Amino acid sequence: MTMTTRPPFIAPMLPDNAPFSAEQRAWLSGFLAAVLPAPGAVPLSGADAAAFMGGAPAPAAEPLADGDDGEAPWHDPTIAIDERMAMAEGRPLRRRMMAAMAQQDCGQCGYNCEDYSNAIATGAEPKLTLCVPGGKETARVLKKLAEGLGEVPASPAIFPPPVREVETAGKGFSRDNPATAIFLSRRRLNAEASEKETHHIEFDLSRSGLTYEPGDAFGIYANNGAALVAAISRRLGVPLDEPISAEGTTRTFGDWLTYVKSLSPAPDALFSLYASLATDAGERARLERMAEGEGADGLDVLAVIQAYPHIAPAPFRLVEALDALQPRLYSISSSPRAFAGGISLTVDVVKYQVDDRLRFGVASTFLSHRVEPGDPVRVYVQKAHGFRLPESGDTPIVMVGPGTGIAPFRAFLQERLATKAKGGAWLFFGHQREACDFFYRDEMEEFLAKGALTTLSTAWSRDIGPKTYVQDRMRENGAELCAWLKRGAHFYICGDAKRMAKDVETALTEAIGVHLSKSPDEAKAYVVALKKSGRYQADVY
Repeated sequence: MTMTTRPPFIAPMLPDNAPFSAEQRAWLSGFLAAVLPAPGAVPLSGADAAAFMGGAPAPAAEPLADGDDGEAPWHDPTIAIDERMAMAEGRPLRRRMMAAMAQQDCGQCGYNCEDYSNAIATGAEPKLTLCVPGGKETARVLKKLAEGLGEVPASPAIFPPPVREVETAGKGFSRDNPATAIFLSRRRLNAEASEKETHHIEFDLSRSGLTYEPGDAFGIYANNGAALVAAISRRLGVPLDEPISAEGTTRTFGDWLTYVKSLSPAPDALFSLYASLATDAGERARLERMAEGEGADGLDVLAVIQAYPHIAPAPFRLVEALDALQPRLYSISSSPRAFAGGISLTVDVVKYQVDDRLRFGVASTFLSHRVEPGDPVRVYVQKAHGFRLPESGDTPIVMVGPGTGIAPFRAFLQERLATKAKGGAWLFFGHQREACDFFYRDEMEEFLAKGALTTLSTAWSRDIGPKTYVQDRMRENGAELCAWLKRGAHFYICGDAKRMAKDVETALTEAIGVHLSKSPDEAKAYVVALKKSGRYQADVY
């Protein structure tokens, strides 16, 4: 029997003004012909369809095949963004986007720095404001870099609805699919005389389905404080219970401001919105400059509303101009071997004065003051990017963690005690005053007594005498520190990325130069080698 084949159905051609190259247009036309055949037609493969359209078979798209898969010298959280961008000048777009990130690989965005930049550059990730530690600086650079990618869609809200009840947890929890944990307790770690306020926080994970290891971080979906939300509502004259439709969904104005949107800092889009509504030319020009970052630092949403009371944006437009409320990550300060079914954090309360208003950190005040024992909280575990204990307990470890930087090292020591590790552990801890800021002092002394902690070196910057920091103690003990490195010790640091981490690395490099007889360049190369081998690991923020 003779079979006849009908000519393939050709999908409509893409218009000439479609934003594609000739090769892309040919391939897409062929693809459409393949997936939209006429009834009874024989579908063509993408390659055959492209050939039928008169073009050569298009290779699979390789958006990352730009010839640049080498080193990223800017991948250092202690380097300022301007310097990082200069280092990446002339590199492919995705690499320049990576240089704009905070370089912490913290995971708050749901990626590491390189993967987040690749996702934006390939169009897989439309949101440009996910880098929490990079803040507005990173978002502004990404916005400029992304202009060549075409219009970037508005960032949808990622925060789930307010927690109403505890649900039985399943698998596959992540930043975008958080689990539910129960808040257990808080206790203040500083004595009353301290200038700081730091809390030990505990959650019950027994019904959450979450597991973790020492070195991991805990993601918290906090909510904005009721007083701040109410103040914005009063200033705008919009009731908290008024339904507002925005971004494809409807919530009350109070829910948008409490659970979904970030209220600090004021985003550039808010200044753009206010500029579009300003009737005074000078005011409009000033707001447009603020949308580009000029004079906008330190302003939150309430401050903008207070500064321009005569401008009244529609509530839905205000909501859509605000950034999504991002989760906050905290280093986990417990080992599951020591705290079965639970997890603990070590949290500094963030508060600071701007003009006549006292501002508060969203997550830190949520944990330290607003959430109550028994309350469900949306959470997830962010697996560590290269911040793990050595596989063998016989390997020595050196830990540098001033302030809340002690958190993961408390977890490390609990784990080393539980596993009877014999390799030795040295902790450098510092804060302002020994009498009121020595976190977990009783526990550290117990670790010493039981051998999980071999050496404890402390530094106090506000006690009587010269200010002393952890890097000073490292220099004082440089010979012994280098002896530990020669024995194969792993070196860990946790804390502030901009100042402390840089000072600690400098002190370590100097000690290596002096006590291992290295030139400055050789000492730096030694530290680089430690990092590449996984023996120098940092959890900085």
